[in-house]
Amino acid sequence: MRYPYLLAVAAIGASVLALAQDSPRYGRDTFRQLDQELPTPNTYRTASGAPGHQYWQQKADYAMDITLDDAAQKITGKATITYHNLSPDRLDYLWLQLDQNVRSKDSDTHKIRTGSLGDSLSIEGLERMLDVFDGGFRITAVTDVSGRSLPFTINKTMMRIDMPRTLLPGKSYQFKLSWWYPVNDRNKYGGRSGYEFFEDEDNYLYTIAQFFPRMALYSDYQGWQHKQFLGRGEFTLTFGDYTVSITVPADHIVASTGELQNSASVLTAAQRERLAKASRADKPVFIVTPEEALENEKEGTDATKTWVFKASNVRDFAFASSRKFIWDAQDQPVGDKHVLCMSFYPKEGNPLWERYSTKVVAHTIKTYSKFTVDYPYPVAISVHTDRIGMEYPMICFNGGRPEPDGTYSERTKYGMIGVIIHEVGHNFFPMIINSDERQWTW
Repeated sequence: MRYPYLLAVAAIGASVLALAQDSPRYGRDTFRQLDQELPTPNTYRTASGAPGHQYWQQKADYAMDITLDDAAQKITGKATITYHNLSPDRLDYLWLQLDQNVRSKDSDTHKIRTGSLGDSLSIEGLERMLDVFDGGFRITAVTDVSGRSLPFTINKTMMRIDMPRTLLPGKSYQFKLSWWYPVNDRNKYGGRSGYEFFEDEDNYLYTIAQFFPRMALYSDYQGWQHKQFLGRGEFTLTFGDYTVSITVPADHIVASTGELQNSASVLTAAQRERLAKASRADKPVFIVTPEEALENEKEGTDATKTWVFKASNVRDFAFASSRKFIWDAQDQPVGDKHVLCMSFYPKEGNPLWERYSTKVVAHTIKTYSKFTVDYPYPVAISVHTDRIGMEYPMICFNGGRPEPDGTYSERTKYGMIGVIIHEVGHNFFPMIINSDERQWTW
């Protein structure tokens, strides 16, 4: 009977050795095959890294109506999504990402988060520990275009919709969604989006992302990418075209992925004239001046305005909104096109932001286009809110704030410049070159 035990011990020892050899702490095997890092070339993906002759990628188009409730800090949305099956596969269901559910009370993120207590703890830190934010999407309707309910299943941060019939290769399917969710205080609860609250003046600055159920990626190398979102990882998404109407308080200024379609409805004649001037200016021009932003801060209103944006061939969509925004812009030629480089920031960002932000955006677009590929989009935007650095197509949210008296250190200045270069640069990777950040994170 001792031989089976010896065999078991030997098997366990071999397993431990194999695990040790695989573990990063023991280093990589010099002669390890590349198949685990680089897939075998096929008709979709060549060994050179170029697309194969049968390469395909899916497409998802969105028409959305979004409302920002500034009194309740809430987003409400409706969307019509058209999903184009450009793969050779037959699809019976669709997967969507519900990334806001990372903030729901039953999120797995709360179970895996690690941390430690030091010798002291601030009141703010204690409040964060005790106060659990009940966020997450509230899905109110999932229907086909005729209004018939579709069966769906929500699993944490993912949702599966079962289509009434198989979606064949080369065909499209259209469906509708309605939802709402409470926006998080980003400085209190963290996250890649949310709001910053200015308590002294009772004003909010919203940087809004992952605000709608987004189509998950379906690819040749893994099928549906439906890994859960736990907060630390990022995203992989499907390219498509967006038409988005964003309703906000009438005194808000909105920055967004895409091009503004209805400037006559949301900007004054003077602001439209400045915007036209900025589109060919070689240095920043104010569209919303510091004085106008200060007046917006003071007034407050129950009226609303709807800003309409369109974006083509992007993998995601984000926006920012506040009555505090100063807005400046300048032109940056790229090849035979012009890119409107813009910055949106509260007065708390000055004098640092009006001196440097838009110039840094333009410099980044020019330099990355020189050394990689030409920037293909019509705008590039840097938005300032405190303690953040996060990127989305055509728009990014960046920190770097002076002291209340307007002074700033070299560290703050170059930190701000560095984060803008970094986040604007993300337009090239992963926004244009669509790397799968959910699969491989960083």
